[in-house]
Amino acid sequence: MQQMAKTIQIFLPDGNPRGLKIAEITSRTVSAFLFPRSQLEDAAKREELNNVGVYLLFGSNESTPYVYIGEAENCLTRLKQHHKTKDFWTHAIAFVSKTHYFTKTHIKFLEWLCCETAMTANRYTLENSNTPSKPHITEPVEADLYDNFETMKILASTLGYPVFDQIKKPKVKEIIVCKGKDAFAEGEYTEDGLVVFAGGKCNLNESKTAVSWVISMRNELKDKKVLVEKGNVLEFATDYVFPSPSTAAVAVLGRSANGWTEWKYRDGKTLDEVKRK
Repeated sequence: MQQMAKTIQIFLPDGNPRGLKIAEITSRTVSAFLFPRSQLEDAAKREELNNVGVYLLFGSNESTPYVYIGEAENCLTRLKQHHKTKDFWTHAIAFVSKTHYFTKTHIKFLEWLCCETAMTANRYTLENSNTPSKPHITEPVEADLYDNFETMKILASTLGYPVFDQIKKPKVKEIIVCKGKDAFAEGEYTEDGLVVFAGGKCNLNESKTAVSWVISMRNELKDKKVLVEKGNVLEFATDYVFPSPSTAAVAVLGRSANGWTEWKYRDGKTLDEVKRK
Protein backbone atom coordinates (compact mmCIF):
# COMPACT_ATOMS: atom_id res chain seq x y z
CA MET A 1 0.00 0.00 0.00
CA GLN A 2 1.33 3.42 -0.97
CA GLN A 3 2.35 5.68 1.89
CA MET A 4 0.30 8.84 2.39
CA ALA A 5 2.06 12.18 2.41
CA LYS A 6 2.38 13.77 5.85
CA THR A 7 3.39 17.11 7.32
CA ILE A 8 5.66 16.80 10.35
CA GLN A 9 6.62 19.79 12.47
CA ILE A 10 9.88 19.69 14.45
CA PHE A 11 10.31 22.47 16.99
CA LEU A 12 13.69 23.36 18.51
CA PRO A 13 12.87 25.21 21.76
CA ASP A 14 16.43 26.51 22.23
CA GLY A 15 17.37 26.65 18.55
CA ASN A 16 19.94 23.87 18.96
CA PRO A 17 19.53 21.19 16.24
CA ARG A 18 21.43 18.70 18.44
CA GLY A 19 19.38 19.45 21.54
CA LEU A 20 15.73 18.96 22.44
CA LYS A 21 13.42 18.34 19.49
CA ILE A 22 9.62 18.29 19.74
CA ALA A 23 8.02 16.53 16.77
CA GLU A 24 4.41 16.03 15.79
CA ILE A 25 2.31 15.21 12.76
CA THR A 26 0.31 18.39 12.49
CA SER A 27 -3.04 16.61 12.16
CA ARG A 28 -2.45 14.17 15.06
CA THR A 29 -2.51 14.41 18.86
CA VAL A 30 0.74 12.64 19.84
CA SER A 31 3.95 14.60 20.46
CA ALA A 32 7.47 13.14 20.56
CA PHE A 33 10.22 14.71 22.69
CA LEU A 34 13.75 13.69 21.68
CA PHE A 35 16.76 14.85 23.69
CA PRO A 36 20.32 13.75 24.49
CA ARG A 37 20.89 12.50 28.02
CA SER A 38 23.29 15.37 28.68
CA GLN A 39 20.38 17.78 28.26
CA LEU A 40 17.90 16.11 30.59
CA GLU A 41 17.84 19.21 32.80
CA ASP A 42 16.87 21.39 29.85
CA ALA A 43 14.18 18.91 28.77
CA ALA A 44 12.84 18.95 32.34
CA LYS A 45 11.74 22.54 31.79
CA ARG A 46 9.04 21.31 29.43
CA GLU A 47 5.82 20.92 31.37
CA GLU A 48 4.53 18.40 28.83
CA LEU A 49 6.96 15.78 30.11
CA ASN A 50 5.17 15.74 33.47
CA ASN A 51 2.56 13.68 31.73
CA VAL A 52 1.41 10.12 31.15
CA GLY A 53 3.32 8.54 28.29
CA VAL A 54 5.65 5.97 26.77
CA TYR A 55 9.40 6.52 26.53
CA LEU A 56 12.35 4.91 24.75
CA LEU A 57 16.00 5.00 25.86
CA PHE A 58 18.63 4.53 23.14
CA GLY A 59 22.29 3.53 23.25
CA SER A 60 24.75 1.55 21.15
CA ASN A 61 28.18 -0.01 20.87
CA GLU A 62 30.25 -0.61 17.73
CA SER A 63 27.84 -3.07 16.17
CA THR A 64 24.63 -3.07 18.19
CA PRO A 65 22.02 -0.39 18.92
CA TYR A 66 20.01 -0.84 22.13
CA VAL A 67 16.60 0.36 23.26
CA TYR A 68 14.72 0.24 26.54
CA ILE A 69 10.96 0.76 26.34
CA GLY A 70 8.86 1.87 29.29
CA GLU A 71 5.72 3.66 30.41
CA ALA A 72 5.11 6.14 33.19
CA GLU A 73 2.37 8.27 34.69
CA ASN A 74 5.00 11.03 34.83
CA CYS A 75 7.61 10.60 32.08
CA LEU A 76 10.01 13.15 33.53
CA THR A 77 10.11 11.51 36.96
CA ARG A 78 10.83 8.11 35.42
CA LEU A 79 13.48 9.49 33.08
CA LYS A 80 15.27 11.10 36.04
CA GLN A 81 15.23 7.72 37.80
CA HIS A 82 16.77 6.02 34.76
CA HIS A 83 19.40 8.77 34.60
CA LYS A 84 20.60 7.54 38.00
CA THR A 85 20.24 3.80 37.45
CA LYS A 86 20.83 2.95 33.76
CA ASP A 87 24.20 3.53 32.14
CA PHE A 88 23.77 2.45 28.51
CA TRP A 89 21.53 5.18 27.10
CA THR A 90 22.57 8.40 25.37
CA HIS A 91 19.23 9.66 24.00
CA ALA A 92 15.57 9.42 24.93
CA ILE A 93 12.24 9.87 23.18
CA ALA A 94 9.07 10.42 25.21
CA PHE A 95 5.62 10.19 23.61
CA VAL A 96 2.73 12.05 25.23
CA SER A 97 -0.76 13.09 24.21
CA LYS A 98 -1.30 16.77 23.44
CA THR A 99 -4.91 16.36 24.59
CA HIS A 100 -4.04 14.44 27.79
CA TYR A 101 -5.92 11.46 26.36
CA PHE A 102 -3.64 8.67 27.60
CA THR A 103 -4.53 6.76 30.76
CA LYS A 104 -2.46 4.18 32.64
CA THR A 105 -4.17 1.39 30.70
CA HIS A 106 -3.51 3.15 27.40
CA ILE A 107 0.22 3.47 27.99
CA LYS A 108 0.52 -0.10 29.23
CA PHE A 109 -1.03 -1.24 25.95
CA LEU A 110 1.26 1.05 23.95
CA GLU A 111 4.29 -0.18 25.90
CA TRP A 112 3.35 -3.79 25.05
CA LEU A 113 2.80 -2.88 21.38
CA CYS A 114 6.10 -1.00 21.19
CA CYS A 115 8.00 -3.96 22.64
CA GLU A 116 6.29 -6.48 20.37
CA THR A 117 6.92 -4.39 17.25
CA ALA A 118 10.53 -3.60 18.18
CA MET A 119 11.28 -7.30 18.74
CA THR A 120 9.69 -8.24 15.41
CA ALA A 121 11.56 -5.52 13.53
CA ASN A 122 14.79 -6.61 15.28
CA ARG A 123 16.67 -3.43 14.44
CA TYR A 124 17.55 -2.75 18.08
CA THR A 125 18.40 -5.07 20.96
CA LEU A 126 15.68 -4.74 23.60
CA GLU A 127 17.18 -3.93 27.01
CA ASN A 128 13.99 -4.74 28.95
CA SER A 129 14.59 -7.59 31.39
CA ASN A 130 10.89 -8.47 31.25
CA THR A 131 8.61 -7.91 28.29
CA PRO A 132 5.18 -6.52 29.24
CA SER A 133 1.97 -8.49 28.81
CA LYS A 134 -0.94 -7.24 26.73
CA PRO A 135 -3.58 -5.55 28.91
CA HIS A 136 -7.27 -6.06 28.25
CA ILE A 137 -8.96 -3.08 26.58
CA THR A 138 -12.09 -2.65 24.53
CA GLU A 139 -11.96 -3.08 20.77
CA PRO A 140 -12.69 0.60 19.97
CA VAL A 141 -9.95 1.79 22.35
CA GLU A 142 -7.50 -0.70 20.87
CA ALA A 143 -8.23 0.64 17.38
CA ASP A 144 -7.52 4.19 18.57
CA LEU A 145 -4.26 3.14 20.22
CA TYR A 146 -3.05 1.35 17.10
CA ASP A 147 -3.65 4.64 15.29
CA ASN A 148 -1.66 6.48 17.98
CA PHE A 149 1.12 3.92 17.62
CA GLU A 150 1.37 4.55 13.88
CA THR A 151 2.05 8.20 14.70
CA MET A 152 4.69 7.17 17.26
CA LYS A 153 6.32 4.87 14.71
CA ILE A 154 6.54 7.62 12.07
CA LEU A 155 7.84 10.21 14.52
CA ALA A 156 10.51 7.87 15.92
CA SER A 157 11.78 7.10 12.43
CA THR A 158 11.68 10.77 11.41
CA LEU A 159 13.81 11.62 14.45
CA GLY A 160 16.42 9.06 13.39
CA TYR A 161 15.37 5.99 15.39
CA PRO A 162 13.54 3.48 13.10
CA VAL A 163 13.07 1.05 15.97
CA PHE A 164 9.62 -0.09 14.77
CA ASP A 165 10.27 -0.25 11.00
CA GLN A 166 10.12 -3.70 9.42
CA ILE A 167 12.99 -4.76 7.14
CA LYS A 168 11.77 -5.69 3.66
CA LYS A 169 13.86 -7.60 1.14
CA PRO A 170 14.47 -5.48 -1.98
CA LYS A 171 14.28 -6.35 -5.66
CA VAL A 172 16.92 -8.80 -6.87
CA LYS A 173 18.91 -6.12 -8.69
CA GLU A 174 19.34 -4.17 -5.43
CA ILE A 175 20.64 -7.15 -3.42
CA ILE A 176 24.36 -7.22 -2.62
CA VAL A 177 26.43 -10.28 -1.74
CA CYS A 178 29.43 -10.88 0.51
CA LYS A 179 31.23 -14.21 0.12
CA GLY A 180 34.45 -15.97 0.99
CA LYS A 181 35.53 -19.50 1.94
CA ASP A 182 32.31 -20.98 3.46
CA ALA A 183 30.56 -17.60 3.71
CA PHE A 184 27.73 -16.38 1.47
CA ALA A 185 25.38 -13.66 2.68
CA GLU A 186 22.90 -11.37 0.95
CA GLY A 187 22.05 -7.87 2.07
CA GLU A 188 20.96 -4.36 1.18
CA TYR A 189 22.58 -0.99 1.74
CA THR A 190 19.95 1.28 3.29
CA GLU A 191 19.65 4.67 4.95
CA ASP A 192 19.99 2.90 8.33
CA GLY A 193 23.13 0.92 7.48
CA LEU A 194 23.71 -2.45 5.85
CA VAL A 195 21.01 -5.08 6.34
CA VAL A 196 22.16 -8.71 6.22
CA PHE A 197 19.23 -11.00 5.51
CA ALA A 198 18.23 -14.07 7.48
CA GLY A 199 19.79 -17.26 6.14
CA GLY A 200 23.13 -15.64 5.31
CA LYS A 201 26.12 -17.92 5.92
CA CYS A 202 29.24 -16.73 7.79
CA ASN A 203 32.64 -18.36 8.22
CA LEU A 204 32.45 -20.40 11.40
CA ASN A 205 35.78 -19.33 12.86
CA GLU A 206 37.63 -16.03 12.86
CA SER A 207 40.89 -15.81 10.95
CA LYS A 208 44.16 -16.07 12.84
CA THR A 209 44.76 -12.36 12.22
CA ALA A 210 41.35 -11.24 13.52
CA VAL A 211 41.67 -8.46 16.09
CA SER A 212 39.88 -8.62 19.44
CA TRP A 213 36.89 -6.45 18.49
CA VAL A 214 36.09 -8.77 15.57
CA ILE A 215 35.93 -11.74 17.93
CA SER A 216 33.93 -9.91 20.60
CA MET A 217 31.45 -8.52 18.06
CA ARG A 218 30.73 -11.94 16.58
CA ASN A 219 30.49 -13.48 20.06
CA GLU A 220 27.91 -10.86 20.96
CA LEU A 221 25.87 -11.73 17.87
CA LYS A 222 26.06 -15.41 18.85
CA ASP A 223 24.99 -14.64 22.42
CA LYS A 224 21.98 -12.75 21.07
CA LYS A 225 21.13 -15.70 18.77
CA VAL A 226 21.47 -13.48 15.70
CA LEU A 227 24.18 -15.90 14.55
CA VAL A 228 23.61 -19.61 15.17
CA GLU A 229 25.96 -22.46 14.39
CA LYS A 230 24.78 -24.80 11.62
CA GLY A 231 27.24 -27.41 10.47
CA ASN A 232 30.43 -25.73 9.29
CA VAL A 233 29.03 -22.17 9.23
CA LEU A 234 27.33 -19.54 11.34
CA GLU A 235 23.94 -18.54 9.96
CA PHE A 236 21.92 -15.37 10.42
CA ALA A 237 18.74 -16.42 12.23
CA THR A 238 17.10 -13.09 11.45
CA ASP A 239 17.58 -9.96 9.37
CA TYR A 240 20.12 -7.71 11.06
CA VAL A 241 21.13 -4.08 10.50
CA PHE A 242 24.80 -3.16 10.85
CA PRO A 243 25.88 0.47 11.14
CA SER A 244 28.33 0.17 8.24
CA PRO A 245 29.16 -2.12 5.29
CA SER A 246 32.52 -2.99 6.86
CA THR A 247 31.01 -4.11 10.19
CA ALA A 248 28.64 -6.37 8.25
CA ALA A 249 31.48 -7.80 6.15
CA VAL A 250 33.55 -8.46 9.28
CA ALA A 251 30.65 -10.40 10.80
CA VAL A 252 30.27 -12.51 7.65
CA LEU A 253 33.96 -13.15 6.95
CA GLY A 254 35.33 -13.34 10.50
CA ARG A 255 38.23 -11.01 9.75
CA SER A 256 39.01 -7.36 9.17
CA ALA A 257 37.42 -6.29 5.89
CA ASN A 258 36.56 -3.27 3.77
CA GLY A 259 32.84 -3.69 3.29
CA TRP A 260 32.72 -1.21 0.42
CA THR A 261 34.70 -3.63 -1.73
CA GLU A 262 33.60 -6.96 -0.17
CA TRP A 263 29.89 -6.36 -0.82
CA LYS A 264 29.05 -6.70 -4.52
CA TYR A 265 25.97 -6.51 -6.73
CA ARG A 266 24.89 -9.33 -9.03
CA ASP A 267 26.75 -7.73 -11.95
CA GLY A 268 30.04 -7.84 -10.02
CA LYS A 269 30.23 -4.14 -9.23
CA THR A 270 31.25 -3.33 -5.69
CA LEU A 271 29.18 -1.25 -3.30
CA ASP A 272 31.93 1.36 -3.57
CA GLU A 273 31.62 1.55 -7.37
CA VAL A 274 27.85 1.98 -7.28
CA LYS A 275 27.38 4.20 -4.23
CA ARG A 276 30.59 6.22 -3.90
CA LYS A 277 32.11 6.69 -7.39
